[in-house]
Amino acid sequence: MKTGKQPLKIAVLGAGAGGTAVAFDFATHGHVVRLFDFPQFPENIDAVAHRGGIRAEGDISGFGPVDYAGHDIDSTIERTDLIFVVGPAYSTEPFGEALAGKLQEGQTVIVSPGSCGGALAFKRAAGLNVDDDTIRVAETSTLHYAVRLLEPGKIRVFLKLKAGNLLAGLPAEQTGSILKMIDDVYPGMEPAENVLQTSLQNANPIIHPAVTLSNAARIEMTGGDFLFYEEGVSDSVGRLIEALDQERIAIGDALGVTVLPDPEIGMRQGYMLEANYGSGYRKAPGFKGIGAQPQLDHRYLHEDVGYGLVFMSGLGAQIGVETPAIDAVIKTASIVMARDYRAETLRTPKTLGIAGQSAEELQKLLQ
Repeated sequence: MKTGKQPLKIAVLGAGAGGTAVAFDFATHGHVVRLFDFPQFPENIDAVAHRGGIRAEGDISGFGPVDYAGHDIDSTIERTDLIFVVGPAYSTEPFGEALAGKLQEGQTVIVSPGSCGGALAFKRAAGLNVDDDTIRVAETSTLHYAVRLLEPGKIRVFLKLKAGNLLAGLPAEQTGSILKMIDDVYPGMEPAENVLQTSLQNANPIIHPAVTLSNAARIEMTGGDFLFYEEGVSDSVGRLIEALDQERIAIGDALGVTVLPDPEIGMRQGYMLEANYGSGYRKAPGFKGIGAQPQLDHRYLHEDVGYGLVFMSGLGAQIGVETPAIDAVIKTASIVMARDYRAETLRTPKTLGIAGQSAEELQKLLQ
């Protein structure tokens, strides 16, 4: 579906399901797309390079031609207008480090999803100051798709969001111009107040650890042979999700940014039909058919606790918001996995360079 908009040269870093979906979507809108991943992840890259593009089925479908798919970062980003960094939280810094000293003035980088502080983490890894506006950097609150890889080079898109995905520039004054740049592909992307709002609106740390820990024995004993949301979220599990969510919302209130309850934004996004924490997840069309992870050693704990809840807990402590439920889940996950997620400091206000600042100082810094 080509538009009348001048084609952009797009680089997508990250060839997992999310990055592949971004590459496909921009390619089918007439943009010139290049896809990169590190050499230790060759399978999808090789398939896309062999086919000359990406096949998709589901909510968006067809074939998206890709100009380049490979492991050469210089070839990928050369003369590109826009660079998408797409992947789990633990990929953000490696991608930033790979781009350090290589970015050109005028280029735009979008970290999608931001996964709690992604734009800040990217800038530090790439050697950019927070207020550096020569390279425009932004983050989104979530990935714009519910998507899974069916096979190398082929994806199924269960849902492309029509609304409820926020974007914030860093600094925030750049948000509007970045949204305009991508509005042909993402007309429903919404402006956020700043990256504190996008980071806190990320609900994965609120949902995934709660459901995983509540179903820990079931995951271990069956190898994840059940539906994560439809069978894993009982009403009591929903109450745990709600307790975590209320603390996340309270952190946002103290920072002066709006954080919507997850069921509410889930309805806006099209994932959910009911604004509640129990049957809302069980009956959600956007979560239908999603299986549980095969083992506890999985990003639903490592990423969402280590990079998400630890960050939220630290931010809450910094601005005077208590987070007993979040702290309990961090502690329980650490016991279950025999590792100290808090001590690992994978992502904290300190690692992001914003420690010791009041709510007012943070707002001023990120505007």
